[in-house]
Amino acid sequence: MNDPRKRGTIAILLGLGILVNYFDRVNLSIAHDALQQTFGISDIMFGYLLGAYSWTYAFMQLPSGSLLDRFGVRRVMLVSIVLWAFASGLAAIAPTIAFLFAARFLLGIGEAPTFPACAKAVGLWFPQDKRGVPTAMFDAAAKLAIGLGTPILGLILLHFGMRANFAATAVLSALYALIFLLIYRDPVSPPEIDATMRIEKSFSSLNIPALLREQKIWAVALGSGAYNYCFYLLLTWMPFYLQKGLKMTGRQSVLWSAVPWITAALVGFFVGGKLTDTLVRRGYDASKVRKSILVGGTSMGLFVLAPVFFHRTNLVLICLSLSLSGLAAASPVLWTLPSLLVPPESTGRVGAIMNQSNQIAAIVAPIATGYLTTWTHSFFAAFLVAGVILSIGVSSYIFLLGRVEPIPLPSLQRGLAM
Repeated sequence: MNDPRKRGTIAILLGLGILVNYFDRVNLSIAHDALQQTFGISDIMFGYLLGAYSWTYAFMQLPSGSLLDRFGVRRVMLVSIVLWAFASGLAAIAPTIAFLFAARFLLGIGEAPTFPACAKAVGLWFPQDKRGVPTAMFDAAAKLAIGLGTPILGLILLHFGMRANFAATAVLSALYALIFLLIYRDPVSPPEIDATMRIEKSFSSLNIPALLREQKIWAVALGSGAYNYCFYLLLTWMPFYLQKGLKMTGRQSVLWSAVPWITAALVGFFVGGKLTDTLVRRGYDASKVRKSILVGGTSMGLFVLAPVFFHRTNLVLICLSLSLSGLAAASPVLWTLPSLLVPPESTGRVGAIMNQSNQIAAIVAPIATGYLTTWTHSFFAAFLVAGVILSIGVSSYIFLLGRVEPIPLPSLQRGLAM
């Protein structure tokens, strides 16, 4: 448990899982033209298809959180990985658009426990002053997967077709299932739990209604959902925006889409992870450090408004890189909150509440963008809406979150008693 090499292996393993996980997500966003040629779909239908994964993903969040708290990370994740690998394989052979929708629905079910599982695993394996880096590692892997996956999978698609694109992610997922099976084990007990987090056994596993009575949980859910709306707008529509909005070729759009994501991955790891842990270990107020990065990074995300005001390619790419970098810096802090606010036995449920909010945003963002771009024949309104929603997230951190510290035991007890 106290072996740094073992913890390092766990951190790398979690990051690798998210990397593979996001290859599955990005492979559809780069296939707009191929899907139109194969199935004859409209931009609005493309928006629905982009969001389909998130419908079942959102539906399974709260159940997956409860399953993680009951059965542990290892057992739940092994089933999860097998399901998502199978779903990617089905997408590769989809004969109709309805079959492809079904494959994306199954992918959402399979990948639903992933982020709550990573947050729970970090809480179980790492002490509080060392959680920033492993959290940043799996969070940065999501951005890196988009940065690497967009050009790599895009080139596979351009040279070998859409089905080879899906098949490649299915093979990667199957390999990761084997790696996870061989390496990951749940620890016997968490490494360090503050006295304020030690509660009676009867209150050790908090139910979701009790958690939803807490203001801090609502702050986290609202902020996380706002972040994910902006994230999913860029994840699902950026290649098409660069191609149609900024007049790039298909090859240019998949290559230049990588720039903001790779930049964000680096910033997320070094600012949201290493800098946060370094400042906390040096004795700075942990709550102020985490909240400052959370609020500052999310506020920097408002650079997503750049396409509303500018149309020069280089300027827009710089602003979108700044936006994603700010969000990436805030995201590792956001994903440490479940293990900082509640006892280890309930981090899966808090992570699931966060991800439930995330996936509501992930459903709405691609569909709303499809309608807005169709109605207005531009991306102006889509990016404006993202900026407004992100402002709501910043406000929730400022006015609702308070100090980043465990929710007091009496408050949790009252929630359970109601």
